[in-house]
Amino acid sequence: MKPQITVITLGVDDLEKAVYFYHHGLGFPTDGIAGTEYEHGAVAFFDLQPGLKMALWKREDLAHDAHIQQGPASATECSLGHNVSSKEEVNTIMQRAKEAGATITKDAHETFWGGYAGYFQDPDGHLWEVVWNPAWS
Repeated sequence: MKPQITVITLGVDDLEKAVYFYHHGLGFPTDGIAGTEYEHGAVAFFDLQPGLKMALWKREDLAHDAHIQQGPASATECSLGHNVSSKEEVNTIMQRAKEAGATITKDAHETFWGGYAGYFQDPDGHLWEVVWNPAWS
């Protein structure tokens, strides 16, 4: 298996609300919800960067497709990191996420390792870290 990821799928409770948050709130490009004609098929795809997409799919439909029981949502299962080029950009994105309906869990701050970062949860509780790392170009 090659160490590469092409799709990150987030299970959500309200697909329309989640699409609105990511598209209108954060500005992620999407063609909207597709697959509504199929039972358990409604999904929205977002272009993140060349070769990487994010999908939003109802939690119950994801569990059905994977043949697993739907478990409780947990923000501590993983976090998604968004690295930016400046402290100001961290602040701008954190504010935009808050205005779009995100919950700020940790305000942007100087980190112990010399960077600058903050955390927010999207409306479904998925955890995002917005980071400026001076060691990364």
